[in-house]
Amino acid sequence: MKAFGFLSFGHYGPGRGSQTVTAKDSLLQAIDLAAAAEEIGVNGAYFRVHHFATQQAAPIPLLSAIAARTSRIEVGTGVIDLRYENPLYLAEEAAALDLISDGRLALGMSRGSPETAERGYEAFGYTGTNANGEDPKGATLAREKFELFLAAIDGEGVAPVNRSMNSMGSGILGSNSMLRVEPHSPSLRKHVWWGSGTRETAEWAGTQGVNLMSSTLLTEDGGVPFHELQAEQIRRYRQAWQAAGHQGTPRVSVSRSIFPITSDLDRLYFGQTDRDQVGVIDGLRSTFGKSYAAEPDRLVEELLKDTAIAEADTLMLTVPTQLGVEYNAHVLSTFAEQVAPALGWKPNTEGPVEGYPI
Repeated sequence: MKAFGFLSFGHYGPGRGSQTVTAKDSLLQAIDLAAAAEEIGVNGAYFRVHHFATQQAAPIPLLSAIAARTSRIEVGTGVIDLRYENPLYLAEEAAALDLISDGRLALGMSRGSPETAERGYEAFGYTGTNANGEDPKGATLAREKFELFLAAIDGEGVAPVNRSMNSMGSGILGSNSMLRVEPHSPSLRKHVWWGSGTRETAEWAGTQGVNLMSSTLLTEDGGVPFHELQAEQIRRYRQAWQAAGHQGTPRVSVSRSIFPITSDLDRLYFGQTDRDQVGVIDGLRSTFGKSYAAEPDRLVEELLKDTAIAEADTLMLTVPTQLGVEYNAHVLSTFAEQVAPALGWKPNTEGPVEGYPI
């Protein structure tokens, strides 16, 4: 591990003790927490994206606001559900955000997790029906959109020229006298991540030449501890990257729920470490990673045994959004001061994070 950030689900609502009662509370506190995290030295501020739920749903405006207020912290998503997206419009927005942030974007995307709404992407206007009248699976739909998104951010032409407007300089030509989307950010491709829930999809991400995000859930059961299954996933990803002939050092992140216990309040909120769990989600037998909660010295001992954290360059800490900015900044500060250095952490003042060489 080289870096760590926080991963927020952006929950809001009038629950007991909630400090994010409204959507406005959640958004404004997210900006404040990111600014506070940057001062601590935290490397990234990442946000889950869920539709039709009292959580963050429109990440680009939020990340743009954070990028405009900060100068070092990475801003990103974990992850955007591509079933709900227009890939060309997303390419425009992502390029603008990459330029605004001066390349501090970590744009995670994939098929996404199960949503509150049944086939909610159809309400957004995406039926999923292809030219043959078939209704592909959500993962297939997401990959098809991802392919077009990558072509767009790579500067390929995606729309024919309007010859009557061509003399007015209506746009920059891509391939085959077609127009590319604007704005274009040359660095954006390096800042795209695929959220992978299996070893197979991690290998696919490696062949695509994009970075890898892996969370505390894998939709498979390998009969081994979660961190070992996830470490194997990361190794397969890097092997696929190398076999595909991609150059450079790809980034890899994993997420964990980790809470240093240094006060009675910490102990009240997060009593003790739990254990890996196996269950069924979206019809698939899945492995859920455990949460860690202990005194800092004990946390260091436990986390050094987590092979997936050792394989990844970036660790994302899930934060209890509704406990407010002050408490979450306390969690991040304690982790930065008493846990992260022993894991190899370098603060954001030492420059952008780079992946481990393959």
